[in-house]
Amino acid sequence: MRLPSMSQPFLLAPIAECSPGPPGAQVRLAVLGARGVGKSAMIVRFLTKRFIGDYEPNTGNLYSRLVHLEGDHVAVQIQDTPGCIQVQEDCVQVLDSLSRCVKWAEGFLLVYSITDYSSYQLVQPLYQHIRKVHPDARTPIIIVGNKADLLHARQVQAKEGLQLAHELGSLFLEISTSEDSQGVCDVFQYLCKEVSKLQHAGSTDRRRSSIIPRPKSPNMQDLKRRFKQALSSKVK
Repeated sequence: MRLPSMSQPFLLAPIAECSPGPPGAQVRLAVLGARGVGKSAMIVRFLTKRFIGDYEPNTGNLYSRLVHLEGDHVAVQIQDTPGCIQVQEDCVQVLDSLSRCVKWAEGFLLVYSITDYSSYQLVQPLYQHIRKVHPDARTPIIIVGNKADLLHARQVQAKEGLQLAHELGSLFLEISTSEDSQGVCDVFQYLCKEVSKLQHAGSTDRRRSSIIPRPKSPNMQDLKRRFKQALSSKVK
C-alpha cells in the first residue's frame, strides 16, 4: 500500500532546540534506530530532496520546516537521534537522552536497515519503550526498512518486517532513501497527517470535557402547585 503523496520542496533549516508553542501549532516527530541505518539521510532527503550518503555520527540534531497538510501550513520539527541503544559504556546516559526525546515527540519512525539484522532486532525494544512513555495506542509509530535498493546484501526479509509490524500493531514500509525521494517524503507526510489528526481529536475532547451542562429551567407550574399546597396546609 502506497502512502498518499503530499510532498513539496523546502530548504533545510536546523535549529538549536524546540521552542514551546500553542497546542496543534507544531508537529513533533522523532526518527529512532540503530547507528548507520540511514536516519539522517532520510531526514535530509525529506527536507531537501537531496541524498547524502556519508554522515558524521550525530548527537541528536533537530530540524524544522513548514509543510502543507490538507490545505493548512503546519510547522514540523524532526528530532534526529544517534544510535542510542547500542551496548556501550555510557549506555545509561544515552538511554536518558532517548527517553527525553521520546517524551518530547508525538509521532515516531523506527528505522532499520534491511542489510543489518541487528538493527532490525532493536526495533521491538524501541517500540516497547515508546509505548511505556506514550501508553495511548493512537500515538502513531511507523516501522521503516531502509536501504531497499541493496537487495544483494539483504539480511532482513520483507515478510519479517511485515510480521513484526503486525505483532506490534504498526504500519510497515520498505524504502530506498538513495533511490526513492518520493517514498521518503510520503512516509514523513503520512506521519505528520496522523499526528495532526490526533492533535485535533485531543483538542475536541478537551473542549467537550470543559463544557458545563446548563441547569434545567425550573417548572413554574410545579412551583405554583407546591406554593398553593404550602398555603393550604397553613390555613388548615
